[in-house]
Amino acid sequence: MEQLKNKIALITGGNSGIGYATAKEFISQGAKVIITGRRKEAIEKAAQEIGAIAFVADQANLQHTDLLRNEVENQFGKVDILFINAGIMGTLELIENQTAENYDNVMNINVRGAYFTLSKLIPLLNDGASVVMLSSNTAIMHSPNSSIYQASKAALNSIAKTAAAELAPRRIRVNLVSPGPIKTDIIAKSGFNEATVKSIKDHLVNEAIPLKKMGEPEDVAKLVRYLCEESANYITGAEIIIDGGMTL
Repeated sequence: MEQLKNKIALITGGNSGIGYATAKEFISQGAKVIITGRRKEAIEKAAQEIGAIAFVADQANLQHTDLLRNEVENQFGKVDILFINAGIMGTLELIENQTAENYDNVMNINVRGAYFTLSKLIPLLNDGASVVMLSSNTAIMHSPNSSIYQASKAALNSIAKTAAAELAPRRIRVNLVSPGPIKTDIIAKSGFNEATVKSIKDHLVNEAIPLKKMGEPEDVAKLVRYLCEESANYITGAEIIIDGGMTL
């Protein structure tokens, strides 16, 4: 049974990883899905592979968000599902070694961009719509070298919970999904070489995660899908951690 039949879903950062897997999951459940990404070639290729609609947009660029909002309104009128997924980890360094450039890059995408994506798209949300924001289990952790990324996700958690309270009168539910280590390329994009990436992953699996494995993007996608279904109609303002027990 197609749980999301005829629903209009918008996913930011949908050309790879969790966003891509969630787009596939939504489409398998009958939704019409718009995915965004910064790189034209990548987002169009991803959309063609899964039958989604591509839109080139950088979440950190508010002009892009305005264009996205206008285009979605013109083509579809309203949105039933908004998955704010786009985010970066940035450069991992001790606080004393961090740069203003890295701080701005991470905060502009993970916080400012996510905040105004939500802000500008709220008027397009149907009453009873579902919003899911991708956070991270690191929002409640305090690991060295991750201060900026952790702070960005902690801020996102606060924004989502406030939005849940504000939008409840319209029966719009806002929830957070906070993954632990997932098999995506986010660690590699932080600037580590191949050997370091392997060392980090080995440490996570062997020492940090009780279930002794990293999650798959599809694991997160199924959880996001559930939060957007009618069966989750009494869940709002929740943060669901999916990390193999890492934060126990």
